[in-house]
Amino acid sequence: MKNILNKKELKSVIILVLGYILITVLIKGGFLNRQYTSLLVPIAVNIMLAVSLNLVTGFLGELSLGHACFMSIGAYSSAIFTVNTNLPAVIQFIIALAIGGIMAAIFGFLIGVPVLRLRGDYLAIVTLGFGEIIKSILIAMGGITNGAKGLSKIPLYSNYKNYTVVYIIMAITVLMIMNLVKSRDGRAICAVRDNDIATESIGIKVSAYKIKAFVISAFFAGIAGVLYAHNVGIIKPTTFDYNQSIEILVIVVLGGMGSIQGSIIAAIILTVLPELLRGADNYRMLLYSIALILIMIFNHSKIKEGLMENRTLSKLFQKRGALKNGTS
Repeated sequence: MKNILNKKELKSVIILVLGYILITVLIKGGFLNRQYTSLLVPIAVNIMLAVSLNLVTGFLGELSLGHACFMSIGAYSSAIFTVNTNLPAVIQFIIALAIGGIMAAIFGFLIGVPVLRLRGDYLAIVTLGFGEIIKSILIAMGGITNGAKGLSKIPLYSNYKNYTVVYIIMAITVLMIMNLVKSRDGRAICAVRDNDIATESIGIKVSAYKIKAFVISAFFAGIAGVLYAHNVGIIKPTTFDYNQSIEILVIVVLGGMGSIQGSIIAAIILTVLPELLRGADNYRMLLYSIALILIMIFNHSKIKEGLMENRTLSKLFQKRGALKNGTS
């Protein structure tokens, strides 16, 4: 069993390395213009957000609509540090990453303890409310956060010129969450999703694992917020409203609940799509909504070819590739 897990981990590492090589070749070869090169960091950020939310929504089975809240905490706490300190760039960025992730994890714990006693729609509504509370606090703290105007002149430590650093952080996030899911703790988290009463009856502390998953998810969302802030250079509280949380949830649902590979593919598609349809960018949320509705209908439909026996994008693509090659 241990050898199988090691082979899977090695396969994931190889895929990530090949992905980096492909991106580098496309950039160095001039195949990607400035417009699409600038999407590399947003794609990585969305992958981190989707994979971390999938830990709570897909593997834990709890519906959270406050993921943008943790992203904003990471973005603002790190940006306040970098704007008000004068340290070497590398040291400053490393400390900013630590501050953003830890602050988001702390708030994840504070929110998770009372909130995870709720379930289903109640949990979604409360987490959505917490997100709006954090946004209001950021606006009210004008002396520190510059209020509704937002923070500006944030050092661009994670823009497209430093995509290698961003890619490494994204790869580490994906690998860590994949390893967590395969670990003993990950199996306990999935057991809570399947039947929390039965899980509690065999001695597993359901509340402890719920909080653990929530805190880890918040931590990586905070890291993603740090990368976002130091990519765009200016952040505003309204950027991290409920629409942002819903967009992240759409990526998770489109890619498949409990599928890390599916979340990665969906994050790439839904980040690139507005650029491909720049003329229809004002209808982005409409397109997201339509995509969500279609994928849900498609997932629950039985097609004669059997394409949707597996309900994630990654498995769907693999199945279609096999059919084109003439294999079963």
